[in-house]
Amino acid sequence: MVKFVIEGEFITLGQFLKSADYVYSGGMVRHFLEENEIYLNGEKENRRGKKIFVNDKLIINGKEYLFVKWLNI
Repeated sequence: MVKFVIEGEFITLGQFLKSADYVYSGGMVRHFLEENEIYLNGEKENRRGKKIFVNDKLIINGKEYLFVKWLNI
């Protein structure tokens, strides 16, 4: 499982896909969501604006992500 740091309160699914290099532009997000299996906390997800919060678990084509809080130390 890969830990992904959220710097704010949440990140949208579309923003995450760009940050994690699944897509290179926002225009590619819809197509990616249609063509791939994505689960957020065990539920199938296909909304690019879906908010992802700390402790959420995301699975994209079998690869798992855990979202953690960014700590300014």
